[in-house]
Amino acid sequence: MIRALPLALLSAATLALPPASAAAESVWPDKPITLIVPFPAGGGTDLVVRTLQPALTRQLQQTVIIQNAGGAGGTVGTSQAARAKPDGYTAVAVTTSTVALSASLYKNLPYKPGQDFDYIGFIGTSPYVLAAQPALNATTLPTLIAVLKGRSVTYASVGAGTVSHLLGEMFKKDQHLDLTHVPYRGAAPAYTDLIGGQVDIMFDNPVGLAPFVQSGKLVAVATTSATPILPNVPTFAAQGLPAYTQSLWYGLAFPKGTPPTIVQKMNLALNTVLRDPAIAEDLAAKGVDVRLDTADALAHTVSHDLAFWGDLITTLGVQFD
Repeated sequence: MIRALPLALLSAATLALPPASAAAESVWPDKPITLIVPFPAGGGTDLVVRTLQPALTRQLQQTVIIQNAGGAGGTVGTSQAARAKPDGYTAVAVTTSTVALSASLYKNLPYKPGQDFDYIGFIGTSPYVLAAQPALNATTLPTLIAVLKGRSVTYASVGAGTVSHLLGEMFKKDQHLDLTHVPYRGAAPAYTDLIGGQVDIMFDNPVGLAPFVQSGKLVAVATTSATPILPNVPTFAAQGLPAYTQSLWYGLAFPKGTPPTIVQKMNLALNTVLRDPAIAEDLAAKGVDVRLDTADALAHTVSHDLAFWGDLITTLGVQFD
């Protein structure tokens, strides 16, 4: 026969139990984690995240499942993550484009970058490279500008509303070029058309561009980094355009409301993975400089970049519905 406990003992036992949320936090993670990449497979963000995935899985002792959800310059997948349950089992790869640019570019953005996420930490930063199709016969920035002057040309981007797009608009305005923007759903199809000559130039990170530059399928004429990052590719500054110093940062975030202890655990796991020399070397080969930092540091950068890119977007006069 089951006997009921006295009320006083029952109350004491109940009080002794940890809250359900605290118990869940203490065992996190006890099931697979979905990591949303808001761009298609094969692009820079996807390649960076996939470099970390096996090591994150080992460090967390739970499978990290990558889910590509591209569209609208990365805002579709980022919006999906913002609406997810804040329990630590859905994270999203965030970039300068998806959080710092999107707030000023989209009138009806379905998330608020400064309010709807708990930022986990940085992965790293990467400069941009201006690449051209070989048929233009331009190997330096001055030569390329001279070739483009006086003719109607196209520039590709990895999506409307990305840094890739904004740099194209800057270049168009600064050099008074007749450039038509051709946005793609990610980097991979843009590379295909750039190599095939369907578009003329493109700003993108070296993560995806480097193999095509090294094989001669594309020509890299300049980089926004302070020092050259690809063999024989000088910086914009060295070629007379010192204003082009923009870089892209990569990071991870949870939906707003994720327990702080889980955010801290994920930040620790991320930084532990990034300290692995093999991971750091792999990312460096892709043109990404690892950045070990706190969750607060990424949140501060988001706040700063929202203002910086907002001012630039206003100057360029670019906005979407």
